[in-house]
Amino acid sequence: MDIGKLVTRCSSEHPAEAFLFEPSALIPFERAWRDQQLWQQRLLEDPSSPAAVWLLQHSACYTLGRGASAEHLHFDPNESPAPLHRIDRGGEVTHHLPGQLVAYPVLDLQRHSPDLHWYMRQLEHVVLDVLHDLGLRGESIPGLTGVWMEGCKVAAIGVGCRRWITQHGLALNVDCELQGFAEITPCGLVGHPVGRLCDWLPGLTVSDVQPLLRQSLAARFHLAWTPQA
Repeated sequence: MDIGKLVTRCSSEHPAEAFLFEPSALIPFERAWRDQQLWQQRLLEDPSSPAAVWLLQHSACYTLGRGASAEHLHFDPNESPAPLHRIDRGGEVTHHLPGQLVAYPVLDLQRHSPDLHWYMRQLEHVVLDVLHDLGLRGESIPGLTGVWMEGCKVAAIGVGCRRWITQHGLALNVDCELQGFAEITPCGLVGHPVGRLCDWLPGLTVSDVQPLLRQSLAARFHLAWTPQA
């Protein structure tokens, strides 16, 4: 994930150019977090810099948002079954693992709408668009964050923001194993099971879903992907 190359920001009349990183290998959480921080800092220092989006899968880990309660961990934090990270996003504990497609947009919301509520609803709509394209019907639930199907949470959303520059994003369960979610209370929500898209569409894989997510992100945030050399 080379973040050294930049392009000139497009005018508001046209889609804004954005770098798209789609690593084929599993990415440790720390590496993706570091790259987002570096790009966020670049945007803070040079507002004309382009946005960047990562679409990837993580090796297994757990993350806790700012102020998240350790009560939602069903294990001793010192003996975690997978790496455990406390990070600078909102929300409670979540689980990342192969078979879950993660999107990390690093955007300047002042180019869109400087409103975190708007932004999180847009991320929900990105997932709902993908589900619609797959012939599935998802829903958002008033008062909760994420996307649901038949009462099961299939996508978690948690963001960080610094001077309107975003970090973190969404995690969509495609064909991941679900056992690791039993080690936590996902997102701190008791009585809300976790689901995955392959339960509705057997055989569905991340490679099937990734182009749809890429397309929906570009449409919702008016982005034009910049080819990488």
